[in-house]
This record gives sequence, structure tokens and C-alpha cells, in this order.
Amino acid sequence: MRRISGKAKDETLIELQSARAADESSGNGSLSERAPLPGNTEERRRAFEANLEKRGLELETEDKSDSKDQKTYFLKIHAPRDVLATYADVLKIKVPFKKSDIPQSQDVALEWLTQPFRLPGNIMHPEPDYFTYHFDKTKTDFFLIGDKDTFFPPSTRNRIVFYILSRCAYYKEGQKDREKTGIKRLLSNGTYTAAFPLHDCRYWKKGRNAEERYNLYKHWARFLCFYKEQPLNLIKKYYGEKIGIYFAWLGFYTEMLFLAAVVGLICFIYGVLSYDDNITSKEICDPKIGGSIMMCPLCDKNCTFWRLDSTCLSSWQSHLFDNEATVFFAMFMGIWVTLFLEFWKRRQARLEYEWDLVDFEEEQQELQTRPEFEIKCTNRRLNKITQEMEPYLPLHTRCARYCLSGATVTFWISLILACITGVIAYRLAVYASFASIIGNHKGESGNHKNKTLLVGGLITPQLATSVTASCINFVIIMILNFFYEKVAIWITDMEIPKTHLEYENRLITKMFMFQFVNYYSSCFYVAFFKGKFVGYPGNYTYMFGKWKKFRNEECDPGGCLIELTTQLLIVMAGKQLWGNIQEALLPLMRNWWSSRKGRHNPENHYSRWEQDHVLQNFSQLGLFYEYLEMVIQFGFITLFVASFPLAPLLALFNNILEIRVDAWKFTTQFRRPVASKARNIGAWQEILNSVAILSVVTNAFIMAFTSDMIPRMVYLYAYSNSTSMKGYINSSLSEYRIPIRPQNMTEDNWFRHFNTTCRYRDYRHPPGHKNEYTHTMQFWHILAAKMAFIIIMEHVVFVVKFFIAWMIPDVPSDVKARIKRERYLIQEHLHNYEVERLKLQLSASFITEPQTSETSLTPDKHEVLSECL
Repeated sequence: MRRISGKAKDETLIELQSARAADESSGNGSLSERAPLPGNTEERRRAFEANLEKRGLELETEDKSDSKDQKTYFLKIHAPRDVLATYADVLKIKVPFKKSDIPQSQDVALEWLTQPFRLPGNIMHPEPDYFTYHFDKTKTDFFLIGDKDTFFPPSTRNRIVFYILSRCAYYKEGQKDREKTGIKRLLSNGTYTAAFPLHDCRYWKKGRNAEERYNLYKHWARFLCFYKEQPLNLIKKYYGEKIGIYFAWLGFYTEMLFLAAVVGLICFIYGVLSYDDNITSKEICDPKIGGSIMMCPLCDKNCTFWRLDSTCLSSWQSHLFDNEATVFFAMFMGIWVTLFLEFWKRRQARLEYEWDLVDFEEEQQELQTRPEFEIKCTNRRLNKITQEMEPYLPLHTRCARYCLSGATVTFWISLILACITGVIAYRLAVYASFASIIGNHKGESGNHKNKTLLVGGLITPQLATSVTASCINFVIIMILNFFYEKVAIWITDMEIPKTHLEYENRLITKMFMFQFVNYYSSCFYVAFFKGKFVGYPGNYTYMFGKWKKFRNEECDPGGCLIELTTQLLIVMAGKQLWGNIQEALLPLMRNWWSSRKGRHNPENHYSRWEQDHVLQNFSQLGLFYEYLEMVIQFGFITLFVASFPLAPLLALFNNILEIRVDAWKFTTQFRRPVASKARNIGAWQEILNSVAILSVVTNAFIMAFTSDMIPRMVYLYAYSNSTSMKGYINSSLSEYRIPIRPQNMTEDNWFRHFNTTCRYRDYRHPPGHKNEYTHTMQFWHILAAKMAFIIIMEHVVFVVKFFIAWMIPDVPSDVKARIKRERYLIQEHLHNYEVERLKLQLSASFITEPQTSETSLTPDKHEVLSECL
């Protein structure tokens, strides 16, 4: 087996874990001579490695005696230049053929303002700008081949090696078994235990001839660089386009969040500054107005009558988020999300060109076929294109699997809804307890009750119930999420998707459907159902029927918006906090000892491949979870942002940390992933578009039915005598004659009160009216105003959205010009190249001197360049 020297940066590693019997033997350097292993395993290894050498790869085995644990063999793989050139031709990899002659546009006027946020030029642009074309091994002198060792970047080299590994057979010559192909199957059946490319150097120290990982850590992965731009070109060069496009999207999303966060903060500040102008809250807190209004009990049996001024603090809190600026912010976010998606398309188009992805096409279906599909599908049929027998899944089997998969997804979504129903039942059950405890403590006096009086004065029964229910709901969400991730992967595997792209898209659909219901259902309940189907005293609506005594919840006199804010804040902030703990603290604790051990041991005692071996494996679905986390956050800041203008600010702080945490994980905690190409964010783009459209509808309904803005506007312009909000509280409360029906009696001596009526939140005729307890005309005016507001807001925002989408082209004009220029130059240079080659051939045919050769007529530059490969 050939030895490899001085080529560590090009190596791809296969790790082999020996059996217990081998640990006790004196293993030699050759795999064929080590301790006995199961016959099939040893045979597969020999055949696979022999076929790799036939493909031109160079192999070198590190014996287990040289490893630190004395148990693990390492097989190092190197691809020589001629192998790289051959497969670059096969994979149609784009390489430079001419330096770009299009000048770069530079903003010199305000460049000094952005200087603190910029990185050094060699980090941001590690390579010059070239026009590129698909590599052709027969035309090597056509391309600009500089340094022969670095002509193919690291991501391209490890992609080529993995391409060979995934398609190399492990059956002997003369046999043909298509199922015995690829490193993935060898990993799944235990022949090898891991396969991964090596990092080029340590992240804390430069290598001899490699420093990309070190530069990524120094300028990107450290948290102190949080205000700096990301070195996207270096990320793409080291990790590949698929990981590069993720960080480009995450960075652009974070930049756009800055605008939304600033506007949201301004709206919140407006709510704070207009604190003293809130006439509605002043009336509630006024002892002569709110203190004189006796409210009907909010629950049966344990709840007492209560005075309106007890919700004084809650009404002030509601005003911070439920004010005139909230309407503007809801409409602004509908436009912001369109700007984000449209500008991202332009950013994505620019990256597609810069990263040579314009003409990128997915590999043929046969090359994309998952090994699991070929193994599990025993049926074969003739492929009309390749004229070869290929595996397929019969229609009846596919339908049965889809039905089982759909039933499983439906069951889990139903389980979520059942848990949400349980949380609602909890809210109804404990509300009476909170109302009784807090209400009784408010009525007591004495120094020994001072602490309880303070708590009772700050916390209303609605707020206490909402906070505890939100915390319980968050715990349920995380538990269900933990189990469903495993279920979703299981049912997707059961469906046996044919290609990796199909597998990923199906898993995305299932996981997002589940996460959507899991995370947002409680917010939908508070926003659109709570307080909407209550009834009125004497004729209340019950959740499970009157025999269960679970009376539907009522909103606070200030509205349900503050409860939606509480729910959103707890779930969103809790998810972000838990996600950061999982991503940063747990890996840090798990790998601290290994990292310290690797740093303080010299390389001759602890080799580079062993240092990479102890790192975590980056799975194929690694980016899937990163995208999912951000898309769920995107839903929080768009679907319910009208209730919490500070949500974009929280998301901004989280994403600034998220970028650096993800960069730190990739640079220090993960093995180097196999580079793969992607021209966009895939199915996530359509999900973002769907959430953006739905957000316009949800925010319109929140402003109309959850916020108290529309009733206040109707009163101001239609019912107020003084064109002010004075008297609004009295107008928004209806009267009910005491006594209440026996089944709704409270246990206190209500008959001792001087009041003969109590008030409740609704617009109904008073007792004694010919249509008593039926809705007043004001109710219908408000309902009409709400529906009109929804229609107007939706149409205005949608018109502006579609106008912006029409006005902003998906591809920038300069990128279009560059693409046209590159295609023109390709045709021109290929034509000139073929003409020159033809001239050389014709001139050589007329030369009779034997010492004269074609190469003597070739320009020196072309001769030197062609020798590089």
C-alpha cells in the first residue's frame, strides 16, 4: 500500500474500529494481516480498498498501535491531481478561464462608516474574481491554472473524494452486485465506523501551509466578532456552498431584523411616552369610576364580586402594547416581510453567480438515489432511459406506507391539540383558585399579610393563570418536540424516498407541520378563541357542558392582548434560551475535556486525525435543524408580532448570538462536513412565503378581535359626546341584575352588597329593556368596523406586497450583465481556442523535420499550464 507524505491537507479519513479479539493481537500495518474479523467484513474492506486504488486514490493505514486508544485503525485517502482532474471533468466543476474585466462598484462616500464592521480583504475575498467554465481535461491549457496544488479548492477536493467513495463497489472483480456499493452502506453495516474529511489545521494555530480553519475561527467564530461581517466566500471555500448559503441567509435575515427591531422599539417607546394620555386606564384606576363599578364574578362557586380598579396595573401594561402605534407596526411588518423575501432573492441571485451556481443542476436521479431505497426496494423494472434494471416501490406498497405515515402525523397533531385542550382545562380549573386566593388576600388587612397584599396588588387572577399555563405549555411543547423528531424521522424512513432531496423535503414538511401546531396553537387560542364565546351572567358557555363546570375564560377588561403578549414572550424566549443552552453549553461541557487534551498533547502523541475523530459528527440533517429553528422564530415575529412589538428585538439579539454559536460549532466542535452544493435554501423558501402571507391575515384579526383598538375607535368617532375617550369604560360594560341564578351563586354573602346590579364585559341591553341581554346596536357597529378593518388592512398590505414584489427584480441588473458577459466570453474564447488548436495541427502536418513537434509551436504559457494537470 503506497505511503502518503506531505499531503495531509488533501486527505479524507475512514475510521475503522477493531473487534475485541483484534485489541489483544499484535496488529500489523496492513488491514489484511490484522486479527481475525468476521469473514464478510474483512472481505468487504479488502474489495473496497482495492477498488479505490483502481480508481486512482492513494491509501495509507495507520495501525491501531499508533492510535492513542490502541483500538482504532485510520485509513487515510488522498486524491492525486490527475484523479481530481478526471472527476472534475465528470462532475462539470466550474474553474476560471479569464480574470473578470467588469469593475466592482464601490461606495467610497460613506466607506469610513462601515470600516469598523469590515474584515480584511484577504479574508472576505480569498480568491480573485474570474469568469468560469466547466472543466475539460482535454483542454487544460484553456483554463487559468496557477498553483497546481491549490487549483481545486478544499471543498471541491473533498466533494470529489466523497463522490468516489459513495459510488465505489466492494465486490470482487468478475462479480456484479449493485447493492454492494458506496461508503454509506459500509458505514451502516459496521464495516467502517466513520468517514470524514480532515480539517486543514488546528483552529487555534496556523498550519504549515494551511490556515483557513484558523482564519475562520479568528475572524468569524469568536463572539467578540459579533459586529463584523461574515467571510462568506471563505466559508464557501472551506465548507461548501450548502453551508455557505445557510450562513448567508441567516446573516441577511439578522440584518433585516435590525430595521424591524428599531421600528418595534419606537412603537414601544410611544406606548411608554403616551402612558399619561391613556384616559381608559385612568378611568379604570380612578376610585370614583373604576372603584365604584362592581364586576360580576369571573368564575362559578369560588369567585367573588370584584371592583374594576383592581385591574389598574393590568390596564396600564396593556396600553404599552395596545395603542395607536400597534396598528402601524402590524401593517409595517406585513410590508417588511415582503422586503425581506424580495431582497433575499436578489442576494441569493448574486451569490449564485459569484459561487458559480447559475447553471448548477441537480445530479441525475440515478446518482441521487439513496442507498436505503436500493436496499429496501427488492422489485426491479427497466429504466427506459438507461436501459438498466432499477429498484422501484410498487404503487400499492407506496400507498400503504403513505396512509400509515399520514395517520401517524394526524395522531401526533391530535395529541398536541389534546394537550392544548388539557392546558385550557387547567386554566379554567385553577382560575377560580387564583381568583379566590388573590381576591381574599386583597380584602384582608394586617401587617402579617403585607407580602401577600403586595403580590395580590401586582398580579391579577388572569395574569397568574396565563403565566403558569404558558410555562406548563412550554414544557409540554419541548417534551412533544423531543419525541416527534424521532417519530418524524422514522415515518420518513418508512416511506423510503428515492432521493436525498425528496427525503429532506418530506421531513421538512412533516416537522414544520408538527412544529407549527406545537408552538403556535396556544397563541392561536389566546388570540382568537379566548373571551370570544363566554355568554353572559345567567347564561354562560361551558367548555365541556354545564355538568363539568368549566366556564369559558373571559378577557381582562383591558383586553386579551396582554395575555397573548405574555404567552408569546414565554414560549419564544423560552425556546431561544433552551436552544442556546443545547447548542452552546452542552457541547462545550461534553467536549471540554477532549479539547483540552488535544490542545496540550503534541501532535506526535495525538495526531490530527485523532483530534478530528473526537469531534462531533455533522449529520446530513444538521442544517435541517438550524433552518427549522430560525423558521419557527420567523413565525413568532410575523404571525403574532402585533401583540408584541419587541419580538423582532429579541430575535435580533438571539440571532447575533446564533451566528457566532453556529460558527463556533462548525469551526471547533464538528468534524469537517463533506462539501455539497445548493443554489438556494430549498423548500424553506416556500414555507417562508406561506408564513408571510398568513401573517398578514393573523395580524389583521389580532388587531380586530384581540386588541381593543377598534371598539375604542368606534366609541371615539360614533358614540363619544366630547370627541374623547371619556366614558368609554362605562360604555363597554353591560349590566346584570343581582341575584344571579343559583348555579352561578358565589359563596360570599353577595346579598349584603348595596349594588343591585353587576357589570360584565359585553355590549348587551340592560335588565328591564324589552330586548334585555341581547346585543345592542353598538355591538353590531363594532363588529362591522372589525370586518371592514380586516378587509381594508389585508387589501392594503397585499397590494403593497405585490407591488413591491413586482417593482423589485429577483436578479440585480449588474448580475444579469455579468452572466451575459461571461456566456459571451465563453463562446468567444472557445472559438478562438479551437481555431488556434486547428492552426497548430495544420501547421504540424506540413512540417517534415522529425525534431519539430507540436508542443514547440504551443505558447510557453499554455505549455506550463497544461503540465499542471
